[in-house]
Amino acid sequence: MAIKKVMLLFMSLFLCFGIIQTTASATGVNKSLKLGVGDTLSGITAVSQNDTYYVPLRALAAELKWTLTGLPDGIQVDGGGRTLRLLGDNGGARLQDGTVVKADTFLQNGTLMVPLKISAYLGYIISFEPEKYLLRVYDASATLDDAGFLSKYKSELTPPVTPEEPAKEPAKTPEAKPGTTLYLTFDDGPSATTSQLLDILDKYDVKATFFMIGPNMNRYPSQVKRIVEMGNGLGLHGMTHRKEKFYASASAALAEMNGDNAILRKITGQGTTLIRPPYGSKPYFTKTFRDKVLGQGYHLWDWNVDSDDWKYKEDSATIYTTVMNQVHKLQHSRTNPVILMHDQKATLKVLPRLLESLKKEGYTFEIITKDVEPLNFWRDKR
Repeated sequence: MAIKKVMLLFMSLFLCFGIIQTTASATGVNKSLKLGVGDTLSGITAVSQNDTYYVPLRALAAELKWTLTGLPDGIQVDGGGRTLRLLGDNGGARLQDGTVVKADTFLQNGTLMVPLKISAYLGYIISFEPEKYLLRVYDASATLDDAGFLSKYKSELTPPVTPEEPAKEPAKTPEAKPGTTLYLTFDDGPSATTSQLLDILDKYDVKATFFMIGPNMNRYPSQVKRIVEMGNGLGLHGMTHRKEKFYASASAALAEMNGDNAILRKITGQGTTLIRPPYGSKPYFTKTFRDKVLGQGYHLWDWNVDSDDWKYKEDSATIYTTVMNQVHKLQHSRTNPVILMHDQKATLKVLPRLLESLKKEGYTFEIITKDVEPLNFWRDKR
């Protein structure tokens, strides 16, 4: 048994490096392939860059049941009975024995892309047959060999073509320049004035992300439905917004987010994995809380621009200056702003002026989704 495990590891590493060699030498290699995981053709698309295939880390981890932990120096990946750490600033991957190997990463539409070869370092086997459009990662639990896998999924693996000409690749949407995408977020809603807030967003053709409180959703269900119908982002802000209750224990925090999500599903038919704890994640949302809550698939979001609209209320001039000053500071590091505001009457007064100024400065407004790398005070990327 021990010899078999060693041979499997040797084969996986050999195949991993074989991918790089084959891709570099083959002609007409596909720029993207559907990824097989175990005995299943997953919904993951692997993309080729610099002679290496990359996949979304979070999606791959979900398929292979890996655990991801955000750490000060990178992201720890636990899977297949082994661990490795993806180091920040493209510092490579530190393996379980301390060896550091090359493993460049990059962001694609806010999603962290990693080389598929990291799965080989965790003991998985990678199969690659470009002429058959096969790219597959699996372990000893797989029951299909490559021939069986190809037989089962041949029609789905082959890119669709017509007899006259090959299917054209879809036009690539140019990626936004770093620091020009802005995420506008509203906490504590919905409220009696959410409809007016949505009217303003609609007027300026802007989408935002709403971190909502359960009882408020129950009180204003029509507002919640309109938030969804307009294509805005959905997030959870708990049930009580009371520090002594939400942070009573990690289980209490999880129960509040689950309860909040249940109400959202009841009203809209859909849930969300995006959460923002009351008062932000520091200092109360400690590792114990994060392991409990994020371990259930939630993604933690804070902000890097605080409007302080809850404090200044009707003083819209001060709110405007507070936001714009922080946004301008982020321009130096080309960091995308994530603005915290609140779903309240006072916010309506300053919002049009802010939207006009931010649009003039060239910002594109986007909603937060589960595929965007989380921004939070703990730098926890789960």
